[in-house]
Amino acid sequence: MGIEKTTQPAFSFKRIMRHVWPDMRLSRGLLAGLLFVFTIRISNDIIRPLFFKRIIDILSFAEADRLASAQQLLVLVAIIASLNVASAGLGRLSKYMHLLFEVKVIERLRNSTFAKIERHSQTFFSNTFAGSLVTKSRRFVGAFESMFDVFIYNMWNVMVVIAGALIVLVQESPEIAAILFVWMVVFVAIVSYCVHLKVRYDLEEARFDSKIGGRLADVFGNNVAVKTFASDEREATSFARLVHDAAGKMRKAWFFGNKIDGIQAILVVVAQGVLLYSMIKLWIAGTISTGTVVLTQTYMVIIFDRMWDLGNSLTKFMKSAADMQEMVDIFETPIDIRDPANPEPLRVMQGGIRFASVGFLYPNGKTVFSGLSFAIAPGERVGLVGRSGAGKSTITKLLLRFNDVTSGAILIDDQDIRAISQNDLHRTISYVPQEPVLFHRTLRENISYGKPDATMEEIMEAAHRAHAHEFIGELEHGYDTYVGERGVKLSGGERQRIAIARAILKDSPILVLDEATSALDSHSEARIQDAFGELMRGKTTVVIAHRLSTIQKMDRIIVLDAGAIVEEGAHDELLARVGGIYREMWHLQAGGFIAA
Repeated sequence: MGIEKTTQPAFSFKRIMRHVWPDMRLSRGLLAGLLFVFTIRISNDIIRPLFFKRIIDILSFAEADRLASAQQLLVLVAIIASLNVASAGLGRLSKYMHLLFEVKVIERLRNSTFAKIERHSQTFFSNTFAGSLVTKSRRFVGAFESMFDVFIYNMWNVMVVIAGALIVLVQESPEIAAILFVWMVVFVAIVSYCVHLKVRYDLEEARFDSKIGGRLADVFGNNVAVKTFASDEREATSFARLVHDAAGKMRKAWFFGNKIDGIQAILVVVAQGVLLYSMIKLWIAGTISTGTVVLTQTYMVIIFDRMWDLGNSLTKFMKSAADMQEMVDIFETPIDIRDPANPEPLRVMQGGIRFASVGFLYPNGKTVFSGLSFAIAPGERVGLVGRSGAGKSTITKLLLRFNDVTSGAILIDDQDIRAISQNDLHRTISYVPQEPVLFHRTLRENISYGKPDATMEEIMEAAHRAHAHEFIGELEHGYDTYVGERGVKLSGGERQRIAIARAILKDSPILVLDEATSALDSHSEARIQDAFGELMRGKTTVVIAHRLSTIQKMDRIIVLDAGAIVEEGAHDELLARVGGIYREMWHLQAGGFIAA
């Protein structure tokens, strides 16, 4: 696998919302209802203390008429009880609406995340750890859930409580309201600045978490190599170093968060002292009543508690946003292979292939092809051979549009493959790679992957033709046997035969075999050659082979060297050329240097 880039674009909450809001917007009515219900419920926290203030004021002057005071007190108690009941009911309703909203959005986010990742090309996936992709995508969705919880239960809560408390206090004591307002502005400004500074630590922590996920997937997925090279301890040591580095990043993030907590504590202590002093001074002067002192103190407790939560919530909110950043970076990574804006309808009738002055450069500037031209007639069977690095596999990648040509064009039935959608192109081609990858699904599902609606009879027929039915029948669960991750429960030859059966069942007009028999022994290869003969009949076929015995019967063999065609012809013709590359390769293999 390739090495992932570690440089990252600057953190931007706006960028994150650009990818989250479309999935939230589809439930905006539910979101508006949730905010309304939650606002009413939170407002009770501001309204109830007003009735307690009234109770305190009545008790303070109740000596004159206790009976009248008792009646007023009973009414106030009934109102407070009613508010408590209403608050509990609204709390349950808002919780239900909150969960319903989150479930709907999370479902959409999972689907959209999967779709956005899948749009990337094969080159992107070959350069990216699958394990880290899984970690980032799961963390992206989980971070949204955490962020929304923080927004509803902390940030929105704080905004409603502060707005309500200030409105009441302005009526009761403008001086106290002014002091509280100034303190809250200072508190939010300082804490927001500190949280902003902490983001870079959160981003580093998230990046190392992804690296750990990628390393785990890499080691577990290649456990056979780890065992056979006795590298358990070496891998454990390497993993421990990575975990140690990650712990260092985590420690910095947590310690910085602890500093923010300390700053919040100082700000709260200062505010409590100033407000208590001011209230006592105003009470002595007769400017505020005892009930107002109790009301203000109650609001102070509520506000300080909410503001403390706000500081921690901002930290948690930005930590979640940082967790989402890596996936947003992937969303915004340019897709190197794109479908045209208005794809042409596929017009493949016969399956003729033509490379017209094709040039191709690797991203590092290395030239593979320069003006490569050749044609394969409809139904023609062509073998591609050459020394390692000659460009054989690159031809298949270009034909499948895993990479795009730098210049020139590739045409199928005179239609530029860049003018059609990639899905239409891939439906036209059955491809059997050198190392076929199977899904951790049943053999039946793997064989029918290219034709999901295939009947069981069609699946078994394809398996018969690929000489896979014999070993499948020996398995306990037959075609319902799960093959393990990447098909690890099967041998290399068995995996190859399942891939061949899949291609047979797909039945596309163009067939590409990239070392499709490389994992088979000579006996199995001979049996499958018969199936290939039937499979190739009527199809345009491209076969890449190192073992020249697999392409002897091709209609034409193209020999590549350093990205250029140096020889072409039938097997016997090429073998008769003295000093030819094909003749040299054939004698090397026949002489036992390379097993036939």
